[in-house]
Amino acid sequence: MITLTIDGHRIEAKKGETILQAARRAGHYIPTMCYLSKVKPIASCRMCVVEVEGADGFILSCQAPALEGMEVKTNSAEIFAHRKNIMKLYDVNHPLECGVCDKSGACDLQNKTLEFGVDRQDFSAKDHKRDLRKWQFIGYDESLCILCEKCVHVCNEVIGDDAIEIHYGGYNSRIQPKGTEELECTNCGECIAVCPVGAMTSTDFQYKANAWELQKVPASCAHCSAGCALDYERKHEGALDKNEPKIYRVTNEFEFTTLCGAGRFGYDFENRVKEKDEEAFDRAIDALRRADTIRFSSRITNEEAMILQRLKERFGYRLVNGDAKKYQDFLNSYATMSGKTLFNGTLEALADADGVIVMGTRILTDNPAVRYHITMASKRHNARVAYLHPIEDVDMKNVVTQFIKYEVGTEEGVFAMLAKTLLAGKTDVKKISQFFDGLDEGYLSAESNVGEEEFLALKKSFARCKKIALVVGEDCINHPKASQIARLAALFERFGDVQVLIVPPKTNTLGAALICDLDDEAGEYTVGYNAPGDFVLSSMGEGDLDMPALNQQEGTFTTLDKRVVPTYPALPFNGYILNDIATALGENAQYTIDYTESLPQEKGFAKVAFDQIPYYFTNREGEVRGYELKRMKHSVDSSLEPVDELPEYNGAILYRCDPVLQFGPQTYRASQLAKEVPVLRGSAQFAMAAKLKDGMRVKLNTGGVEMERIFEIDPDLKGTIALNPTFDLGLRECLISSNYRYSQSKIEVVGNDNE
Repeated sequence: MITLTIDGHRIEAKKGETILQAARRAGHYIPTMCYLSKVKPIASCRMCVVEVEGADGFILSCQAPALEGMEVKTNSAEIFAHRKNIMKLYDVNHPLECGVCDKSGACDLQNKTLEFGVDRQDFSAKDHKRDLRKWQFIGYDESLCILCEKCVHVCNEVIGDDAIEIHYGGYNSRIQPKGTEELECTNCGECIAVCPVGAMTSTDFQYKANAWELQKVPASCAHCSAGCALDYERKHEGALDKNEPKIYRVTNEFEFTTLCGAGRFGYDFENRVKEKDEEAFDRAIDALRRADTIRFSSRITNEEAMILQRLKERFGYRLVNGDAKKYQDFLNSYATMSGKTLFNGTLEALADADGVIVMGTRILTDNPAVRYHITMASKRHNARVAYLHPIEDVDMKNVVTQFIKYEVGTEEGVFAMLAKTLLAGKTDVKKISQFFDGLDEGYLSAESNVGEEEFLALKKSFARCKKIALVVGEDCINHPKASQIARLAALFERFGDVQVLIVPPKTNTLGAALICDLDDEAGEYTVGYNAPGDFVLSSMGEGDLDMPALNQQEGTFTTLDKRVVPTYPALPFNGYILNDIATALGENAQYTIDYTESLPQEKGFAKVAFDQIPYYFTNREGEVRGYELKRMKHSVDSSLEPVDELPEYNGAILYRCDPVLQFGPQTYRASQLAKEVPVLRGSAQFAMAAKLKDGMRVKLNTGGVEMERIFEIDPDLKGTIALNPTFDLGLRECLISSNYRYSQSKIEVVGNDNE
């Protein structure tokens, strides 16, 4: 820590902080237009200038480091005049469209024009033709753009798409797609969020509401296990007797959080139950009394999971949740080797790493938040990023420094060789040393198709890395040898001082895995979501009783960051909820959130009431949201099984993987009309192996679940593995969510959309 003086006040700052960071931490206001805390200083607006004693002229506080003994003045008549002139220049020829601009009421330019009293214009410039552009979900108005560069920097340094750039042309400068006329990106919409004016807008939201008409409802994103903080912005509409809220858009505190496209644009998923159906409720209670199994998905709150566990303890139900059970087993195996429950990695540690290993996940679509933190590690620390997977992901090429392609099914062997490469010699535990010595590296290399030289190159690349993070994905969690893989992953935490992040597959997989005593699947069940003897709860209208969707719920999620975070209902649900069922069966809680305080402390939860959990705020130490789970000590068993025979997958293989844009229509390129259908994407090589052509409609059967797809050749894919989405399956996805993600299926052609 260092000490300096700002506006006559002595403050402490962290060594390495800029003057702007130190001032903000201490509560001193310095205006900016281009500064964004999660990217490197842009220094295009010159609004953040300050005076430093002993220095000539103004100093850019966003770039200048805070130094011991420094005396800083953040405001004076000269500084104010300088900032006012900057605002006048920004306002030159800026169209006065505030009456219809979506940003009006939440516009930095509007606010600072008023703040600095710009009520007349002393400058002028020749006006130029400005284009309006539309890139899928994103609209761009050149005439409103102030070229602050926030959008470009966040796209490059946080998202990793690197999809836009500045076209430099003096007064004709503008933002444009990089290297192409069309915008090729993952449509996260973060450029819309960071834009301080109305230049970047949501084409879906444009002209639908004013900022001051919308009510913000804080919540947690329900699409993946990152549980990102967001605000549902809603407005009541309709006649007075039917005045119901409607979500108009989703926004985020972009200085500290980042949303993906699903979180920002995929908010229309509420269960539109208008009233309580007492007959359906009575039938459901009767069915539940006769059932022996409750099947549920991980798109559930911690409190609902707690209710289900209470019902199990009271009535002896079997609780079946495939992906949470596999994750629970993986964590248990991990703990036996690491000596602690849970895992040690966090998203913050990932972003701070200078070496990242990604194993067994197509991380961009599995969990965009993890992808963003890998990008931050790459851009901030020039991190080495090793990406191990059977399928190369071209969308990760901006940050991946080494791609290692292994054969499907060989994750155990690859993990064993990776552990030996980086950890051999770092452990004196005899059992582990014997395991490393006993590996048949020639066989493992031949079967996995990963050469010894690739691991040696990885070791050399990571030799100078001081902070290494390991990301473990669903391919490993659901692998037939998942228990062994979990123990191998734990070696990196135990002996390598590596931050290990085990990514939960679904929204609250971690919470369900910790709270519920889950059972394995048993016996045969029918193709569909509801087996004989099952009781199914659904927020999709497919179960024995409708439940509210996650944007209609009050409760908590447990995120991949091992944090318990709150969420609040943005839309009403007028039907029965799980707590109503529990009450009818003898449990006694007035509200669902009454269960928050009783979440199992032996699993790391805190005895904290729901209303005492902080949703989101910042303090001098940074952002605070929810609370962190406590890691417990666990007994250690250092034994590992010999790696014997690795499985083989030949021919055409399907990989269970949703596309980046599962929140919008899946457009089949070869069709004349856009079709809202799931698309099976494969390479030309896959098409040849499966005897398919572009546009063929095919029927698949994976894990007993039938589905129809349109086949499309994707020029970015290689090999004989096709990407098969499951976002359209509803509750049927639960039947295959615990399966190994690669499968071989008979592909039956049932039509051709090109004919």
